[in-house]
Amino acid sequence: MGGTEAFKKIGFEELTPKLKEIEDRTGGSSTSDLLDFILGSAIGLGISDIHFETEKEDTLLRFRLDGILYDVYKLQKKTYSSVLNRLKLLSGLKINVADAAQDGRFSTKFGETYIEIRTSVIPSEYGETVVMRVLDPKTISLNLPDLGLRPDDQELINFELKKPNGTILVTGPTGSGKTTTLYAFLKAVRSPEVKTITIEDPIEYHLDGVSQTQVDPLSGYTFAAGLRSILRQDPDIILVGEIRDLETAEIGMHAALTGHLVFSTLHTNDAIGAIPRLIDLGAKASIIGPALNLIIAQRLIRKLCEFCKIETTASGEVLSKLKNFVSGLPDKTKKLYDGKPIKLFEAKGCEKCRGGFKGRLGVYEFLKCDDELESLITSEATEESIRRVAKKQGMVEMQGDGVLKVIAGVTTFQEVERVTGPIEWLS
Repeated sequence: MGGTEAFKKIGFEELTPKLKEIEDRTGGSSTSDLLDFILGSAIGLGISDIHFETEKEDTLLRFRLDGILYDVYKLQKKTYSSVLNRLKLLSGLKINVADAAQDGRFSTKFGETYIEIRTSVIPSEYGETVVMRVLDPKTISLNLPDLGLRPDDQELINFELKKPNGTILVTGPTGSGKTTTLYAFLKAVRSPEVKTITIEDPIEYHLDGVSQTQVDPLSGYTFAAGLRSILRQDPDIILVGEIRDLETAEIGMHAALTGHLVFSTLHTNDAIGAIPRLIDLGAKASIIGPALNLIIAQRLIRKLCEFCKIETTASGEVLSKLKNFVSGLPDKTKKLYDGKPIKLFEAKGCEKCRGGFKGRLGVYEFLKCDDELESLITSEATEESIRRVAKKQGMVEMQGDGVLKVIAGVTTFQEVERVTGPIEWLS
């Protein structure tokens, strides 16, 4: 998926002649117009990441839209050299350094909104490659109902966010929407009556009513050091951008055990995997169990366009398997789907969406750490033992949540499999 032809299919082919016209007009010597057009196009189209990938003869410009990378245009070497220098200058990076990784950021105005651009430059075989993350504040206007949670999961979140202490972890790979989820939590709990402080790397979006701080390893302000400082600021709610080491894990969990509500993230494949990950960091199981309230694993899937999605006919065998799947769900989840007709849809494509999909939402896996699971965690039970008990208590695994979103008509089986792997019981 992706590539120049795929990019043309979603209706952005008008970018290519415009980019060529600007490049030919400037002769690669002036890049302001070219860079402004690239940034403006990316922001206007809802692109999350802009890639410049150096090749032997030229440099490939790529856009990531709703999690998929598309080839856009090939820049001449001399043009890219000017673009690179301009980007370094804007991002506060050293123009004369080409053999080391550099990170920076800058702001650009789009309409009446200032958009943050986070720049990463690394050396590669044919020159420096660049990835620019577009941090559009519109994407953080999300409220909890906008995350794509099932009603039963929404109810669980509302309950957990009312607790005065404990830890809520959100896990998943880079780009899985963890920050958006945590910011939605912060928006839900912020209040003049409580003190909310974050330590992030970096601050991606600015939230009113929240004191946000950013790590600075060069000055010694790491996650662990920042967390220690935050605890002297009389906080009620703390967000730690990521648990990367034992010290951060221990300080965060002790904070959760001493009257603070702590939000943080880990990089694990599923919710249960967060527990051995913390143990691998050196955290004690006797602390992990009591400190955890909830672990959420998540990925992002593309949503079908509501304007053009078309109903498709499923075979009797597929419908039978889906009905069996629904009948095996926990009661609180099953009642949302049981007895309702199953309608499946597929992508078509229209001028509203340009490809059949528009926007993304999460697929989730919730592990509620009740007394029984706390006991298992504390005794260092196997992941399989924890999974067995969690499913008995009502945990729906991430792929299952994706299937339920297919049944709800918001995505496709192919999209769920792209993100979570083959649905073996359906094949």
